[in-house]
Amino acid sequence: MKFRLSMRIRHFLEGYIFISLWVIGFSAFMAVPLGRSLYYAFHELNVTSDGLKATYVGWKHFQEAFTIDVKFPSRLISTITSLFLEVPLILIFAIFIAMLLNRQFIGRGIFRGIFFLPVIVSSGAVLQRLQSDGGDSLPIFSQYNLFDVLRNVIPPEILRPLLDVLDSLTVVMWDSGVQILIFLAGLQAISVQLYEAAKCDGATPWESFWKITFPLLMPMILVNTLFSIVNSFTKRDNLVMEYIQSVFKLSKFGYASALGWIYFIIIFAIIGAVFYIFRNKMSERG
Repeated sequence: MKFRLSMRIRHFLEGYIFISLWVIGFSAFMAVPLGRSLYYAFHELNVTSDGLKATYVGWKHFQEAFTIDVKFPSRLISTITSLFLEVPLILIFAIFIAMLLNRQFIGRGIFRGIFFLPVIVSSGAVLQRLQSDGGDSLPIFSQYNLFDVLRNVIPPEILRPLLDVLDSLTVVMWDSGVQILIFLAGLQAISVQLYEAAKCDGATPWESFWKITFPLLMPMILVNTLFSIVNSFTKRDNLVMEYIQSVFKLSKFGYASALGWIYFIIIFAIIGAVFYIFRNKMSERG
């Protein structure tokens, strides 16, 4: 008798096969350091002649992060605020550019390379040098002091966040290369016949976007949202990451580990909220 697997079991097996290499790599190289960091977060580590000596302090480091340390909460709030400003801009810019690059025109491949080039160039030491030279901001804001010019026309509580968003457009373009490629792949997977049928029914391009393009791009929007969130929380110029590294350099290993776990829990909560929102949206559309 020939043994046959159901389609559902085959899909599960395929998924586990794809992630098996990651699981093996995580178990071999990440599981032990991650467990040690959690252990250190609840201990005070002192350097002795016999190595590190751990003294259990319970939740002391976690309480200190929000009650004594004045730098960590402010940096955390600033990082989360920039996240909620930059991620929507990155997604909107990426989908707009992807729709333009999906059209047929001369030199399309060159322009695709141009928009992906910052992903390769603006990384590591190059990105640090660009930021030190002011390359991550638009000079018009510093040259003409637009805040003082426009504060009498636009309320300051609205003007300042608006200028911060406009000033971050350079960073948005730097961080949109991967998202553009993902959106472009999603657009090319949409059948042209759907647009032709919608056009025959009298749908405008705007209606076709909201009724066809946007719903079919929802899985790519989820992937790009998660990628943008993780990239924003872990990139080189992240204020919280820089602060945790500086605490490690002061040999406060236990406190630095606690800050890292607090940061991880917050990231995990935001990603979980994104999954929950998108799951409800996809189930409603499905």
